[in-house]
Amino acid sequence: MLFSEIIGQEKAKRFLKRVMSEERIPHAYLFTGIPGIGKTSMAKALTMALNCHEPADFDGCGQCPSCRQLLGGNFPDFIHIEPDGQNIKIEQIRDLNRSLSFAPLSARHRVCVVQQAEAMTGEAANSFLKTLEEPPPGNILILNAREPRDLLPTIVSRCQRVPFQPLPVRAMADWLVKEKDIDGQRATIAAKGSSGSLGSALRMCEEVFLKIREEWLSMLLKLPRFSKGEALEMAFESASRNRRGGIDSFDAEEPGLLEMLAVWGCWYRDLLVVKVGGPAHLIINVDFLDKFKNLAGNFKKASLIESLFVVNQAIRDLRRMRNAALVMEHAVLKLQRLGGY
Repeated sequence: MLFSEIIGQEKAKRFLKRVMSEERIPHAYLFTGIPGIGKTSMAKALTMALNCHEPADFDGCGQCPSCRQLLGGNFPDFIHIEPDGQNIKIEQIRDLNRSLSFAPLSARHRVCVVQQAEAMTGEAANSFLKTLEEPPPGNILILNAREPRDLLPTIVSRCQRVPFQPLPVRAMADWLVKEKDIDGQRATIAAKGSSGSLGSALRMCEEVFLKIREEWLSMLLKLPRFSKGEALEMAFESASRNRRGGIDSFDAEEPGLLEMLAVWGCWYRDLLVVKVGGPAHLIINVDFLDKFKNLAGNFKKASLIESLFVVNQAIRDLRRMRNAALVMEHAVLKLQRLGGY
């Protein structure tokens, strides 16, 4: 992955290139922002640029042995740590610390990326803090996290923060059409509904997602007709049909649950745009425009606004690793009460 191949994030690219040009490379970075906006890709691009045999404009060449190894996914001095289940455990950090104690195998700079760094347990975070305080030479640590406040302040203070921004809709839609050969309307719908995350936009382009999106929207209309228990069970079952166990076993990080809520939020937003007579280009689910026009008269403006707030609050709570069952129960009960009508 080259800097030039990453969509957007121009400010982050300029900063990283300037640091390289000034030869003042910090031993630890903190990349912050929502998932799917290029943090891991940027870490790989930085690794490539730092270790390229023939860099141009502080970017990798893509052709030298080092670049080819990185592109092929077999570069020995690029370490990627991610949660084992819901957490990054102390054993993972101990293994990492042992690896970092040895010199890089072949690279000038070994790079270690800690994905979802906020998922470190307390023990793991404290162990990692010792590595940050006395980093072994030849190593660069990159922590990926949603927000700095999700990490220990002592960890944040020892890292150079690089904030990442949600990606522009047009840039994502164009990339989906050009690189993935996705239909223009589908690409636009996915880009608009992704909250600036290319990862989410890619999932929203999958055929299975397009089918279940209609089910999620239909289910939302039916919520007021169900009992609380029926509504909750239906919501969880629809979010992840392959889930095992009861509602209490549902993982707050399950992509289906967050994506279902995101679809609900987009739906309420689109209905609100139609309700107030907004322009059609503001609609996310453009393929549902006729349905929105038919339904808008049945909803009160105040109910749509409050429903949108309820859904967005549920998304925020789930992203903070709060109990999925309680979050969904609270949201579904409120949406049932509001009803929209």
